[in-house]
Amino acid sequence: MIRRGVLSLGISGRRLMSTEAPRLKTFKIYRWNPDQPEVKPKLQEFKVDLNECGPMVLDALLKIKDEQDASLTFRRSCREGICGSCAMNIGGRNTLACLCKIDQDTSKQAKIYPLPHMFIVKDLVPDLTNFYQQYKSIKPYLQRKDYPADGKEVLQSIEDRKKLDGLYECILCACCSTSCPSYWWNQEEYLGPAVLMQAYRWLVDSRDQATQERKDMLNNSMSLYRCHTIMNCTKTCPKGLNPGESIAKIKQQLAF
Repeated sequence: MIRRGVLSLGISGRRLMSTEAPRLKTFKIYRWNPDQPEVKPKLQEFKVDLNECGPMVLDALLKIKDEQDASLTFRRSCREGICGSCAMNIGGRNTLACLCKIDQDTSKQAKIYPLPHMFIVKDLVPDLTNFYQQYKSIKPYLQRKDYPADGKEVLQSIEDRKKLDGLYECILCACCSTSCPSYWWNQEEYLGPAVLMQAYRWLVDSRDQATQERKDMLNNSMSLYRCHTIMNCTKTCPKGLNPGESIAKIKQQLAF
């Protein structure tokens, strides 16, 4: 039984009952419907009572979709910053809606857009087809010519395993690549920070035997060298990784 004035939290962290005065915050959300191509994209306003909403932007989006406009379209899944599905541009920065806290200042509007410089499927959903094809092109899996004769796993030293830290944690949310001006200009040929960081992850894996083939694939004027060390990628990564450093190390490997 819930007593008057006592706060109760549901599974999603929403407040089920509160006697506090409403704290309405305005969310301006990018809307575009492919079924109405003649209608230009727009920012649609929604007001959400922060007293009855969880602390993250994803909570507000779910509340808007559940209670105000069921047609609002966005990707989400784990709500724990693991799957990368809810990547979008919030307040001018690419991040994950599930990890981005709502600014509690109700006098400020929250503006939410899809990841920039991408084709849009609908509303906040970008078309990541090219991004995933680029990831596939680097062959992101172990390549070996031979395996242990006893049929056991390929062993790796502790020191070699540590070289993968800061690389394998990438969740392919595309926040870094879509923040990169070089990727905006050349995304048909430039692989972008996320994919290049994963390429480096396999270059430094001591168990992989396709190092030269991987280097040859990157050693051209477009796949790698369109990077101009702007470093937007590192600044925006929601997992705190450093794609810019990985790209620099690939260039160093190819140079020497």
